[in-house]
Formats: sequence, structure tokens, C-alpha cells
Amino acid sequence: MADTLDPARPARRRRSDARRSIDAILNAARIVLGERPDASMEEIATTADVTRQTVYAHFPSRDALMAALIEAAAAEYSALLDAAGLETAPPADALAQFLDAGWRFLRRYPLLLNPTLTGIPRPKGNDPHDVVPPRLERLIRRGQGTGDFDRSPPAAWLAAAVIGLQHAAAAEVADGRLTAREAAALCLESTLRLCGGEARHLGPS
Repeated sequence: MADTLDPARPARRRRSDARRSIDAILNAARIVLGERPDASMEEIATTADVTRQTVYAHFPSRDALMAALIEAAAAEYSALLDAAGLETAPPADALAQFLDAGWRFLRRYPLLLNPTLTGIPRPKGNDPHDVVPPRLERLIRRGQGTGDFDRSPPAAWLAAAVIGLQHAAAAEVADGRLTAREAAALCLESTLRLCGGEARHLGPS
């Protein structure tokens, strides 16, 4: 009886319904835009099983939706990296786990590598460009400190090069020149050689 008289209950239900709608819209945008970057808001609404008006109620413009989607993507990427043991695993193992997290992320958000999708707005909060490189740089610096990685190149440059290698490998997969397995193996080999950690993991060439 107390629950039915609780004036806060309808407000909580509305917030819960709104959260479900937002999550459905973001997931639909991830899927639809990953397949068709020029898809309309109407198509996203249909996939999310909500009305077009509901989409615009939460995201007043396509740019607002894209910014929210990128922020959600960054949160997912951050969670993947949290689970990867970057601070505790041996540096070369941690680097392999970093790359594996990246492959899982790119499989869920292929639209972020689509060259036709230009001018993507950056979110006000989390942004993959802000979340990922510092964590990789810390890992590389740790490996340099333990002697697992080459100390000569700056860690920031190596981090940028590793991310560039993975993007290039993902583009090869998207263009059909490599399988995902081939790209992952080549990317790991090239990354370890770049960082000077190949001897332990790859053996003699």
C-alpha cells in the first residue's frame, strides 16, 4: 500500500523508461550507423522500436546523438581496458591484451573507422581520443622501466604508433585484404617489434 502512495514512484518509473529508451536508441544507432553511416534518424528509431519523436526528445540533433554514442563507446572501451590487466600483467602480455580489447571494441563500433564518416562531433565527457592513448602510454612507460620495451623512443610516440597500426590493420580487414585473425596476428607482431618486445613473445624470425 505504501508503494502505491509513494509520490516518487511515478517519477522513478519515468526515469527508468527514459533510460531504457536512451539505451535502445544508442544501441540501434551503433548497429544501424555501423552498417549504413548515412542512415536516417527514422531508421534508427525503427530499429530501436521507438518513435522518431522519442529519438528527438532525447537527442535534439544527429550531432547530439553521435556525441552521445561516442561517449557511450568510450565508456565501453574504458571498461574493456579496466579488465585487461594493463597495470598488473607483464608488459608484453598487457600490450597484447590492450590490442585484444581494441579489436573487441572495433567489432562493436566499426562506424568509428569508416572514412566516409567525417566531422564526427566530440562529446563533452568521455572521448576515446582522451581515454585510450594515456593508458597505453602508461603501459609502454612501465615496460620501458622494466626493460621489456625499448627505452629510446618516447612512450607517447610509441603509443600513437601502436594505435595507428591497429587502425591500419582494421582498415585492411574492412577492405577484405586480411581476415580478422590475420590482422590481429600481424598487428601484435608489428607492435611488439615496434616497442622492442618481440624477443620474448615471437622467438627467432
